[in-house]
Amino acid sequence: MLFEDQYHLTPEQSVFLAKKKWDENVYCGMRMENRAVTFPQTKTILGGVNVPDVRLDDIQAILNMRDAWRFLLDTVEAPVTLDYMCRLNAYIARNEALEWGKLRTGTVAISGTDYEPPIPEEKTVEKELNAILASDDTVTGKALSLFCWGARGQFFWDGNKRTSRTLANKLLVSSGAGILTITDKHMERFNTLLLAFYDTGADEELKTFLYENAIQGIQF
Repeated sequence: MLFEDQYHLTPEQSVFLAKKKWDENVYCGMRMENRAVTFPQTKTILGGVNVPDVRLDDIQAILNMRDAWRFLLDTVEAPVTLDYMCRLNAYIARNEALEWGKLRTGTVAISGTDYEPPIPEEKTVEKELNAILASDDTVTGKALSLFCWGARGQFFWDGNKRTSRTLANKLLVSSGAGILTITDKHMERFNTLLLAFYDTGADEELKTFLYENAIQGIQF
């Protein structure tokens, strides 16, 4: 399936959208990890106000995502590279993993599936990333491929779904193709399709779902 770009925003419009949606994207990252925080709590923490009922590790995760989005907005014009992906993970997984910002060097398991991702090799990861970026696909198609590739590859000790989605958003924002974010009403279906994708490696159904339900933009 060809995932046509749904939005064609100017650089100014694209950055405006990213700034408008960044709190929603931070919250999406928390929901993807099943963290017990609400959207109002997330917005409050992002506003610099303490929320007594939220665990410290959840606050850390929110602030990590905040810093990753700040980095994204500061580097909109930077190329998407393996180093850039590692820098995103360095923000997102800070103080959450054995190491952050570096490809993992040991085995990991994924809850809910028997799939065991191999230990990543730098040259292979870089080759696969460059192949996605150099493909004849649309920007939106490449972004969806980046997310699926990174989520199943589990290249880091932690924060893989958040890192992959933020990397996909980097490509979308820099190209004016919208924003990838999963709202609460679509999260259960997303998780079901993601687990099936982990098991089979077939990404078409997950990509189609995200394309139809998770790409947001500005209508004129």
